Amino acid sequence: MPAQRPDFIGLGTQKGGTTTLHQLLQSHPDVFLPAAKELHYFDQQPDRPPSWYEQQFERATANQCCGEITPFYLFHPAVPARIHVLLPKVKLIVLLRDPVERALSQVFHARKRGFEPLEPAAAIAAEAERLASGDPVSLQKHSYVARSRYLEQLNRYEALFPPSQLLVLQSEALFQQPHQIWDRLQRFLKLASVPLPPLPVANAGDGGGSRVDPALRAELRCALATTASGVRERYGFGWNWA
Repeated sequence: MPAQRPDFIGLGTQKGGTTTLHQLLQSHPDVFLPAAKELHYFDQQPDRPPSWYEQQFERATANQCCGEITPFYLFHPAVPARIHVLLPKVKLIVLLRDPVERALSQVFHARKRGFEPLEPAAAIAAEAERLASGDPVSLQKHSYVARSRYLEQLNRYEALFPPSQLLVLQSEALFQQPHQIWDRLQRFLKLASVPLPPLPVANAGDGGGSRVDPALRAELRCALATTASGVRERYGFGWNWA
């Protein structure tokens, strides 16, 4: 049997519903996903041979649609070209959450996991200097506002992959209109239509965003206004910040 490689990749975004996406797709009988959600092959392990990557899918049956989901892929600047070299025909799925709420959620996630000792406002203020240092840990763990600048990240993929291979969805719609999103996913991946399984509750936040100083949220909305308007213009959905 020929070695299996992914038919699709979930690129991200972090704190945008990718764990729920993983669990939903995993429930489809015609989909194979590795047991580990995040393989990090194209970002943290690019020196491993393609054979290692293929081994992650060796248990898939011949008629299953294979995929993997690693949210760091969307943000890491080197990943789009690496994916394109190995998988030029792969389908790509992106979930975009309200960029302000996503950034705040990442801060609270980092604090909860011990990656972030600073309070939210201080963490965001320190971001630019941390990223400028070139520290790979900060690139992944402290890239709060940068990861919410979606257009710059998607530009890198859209320069390499045609629109027919890219599905960009609103994270909030996954939870508010799950049947519609499930139908779109199945059509995009050319899967047999099966009913929406029970929506899993995955990686729920601790509600920290509700305790954020309104001035910090207003500052972030100003910083990310171009992202919000650009997403609405390019992909046809947006967020109500009124």
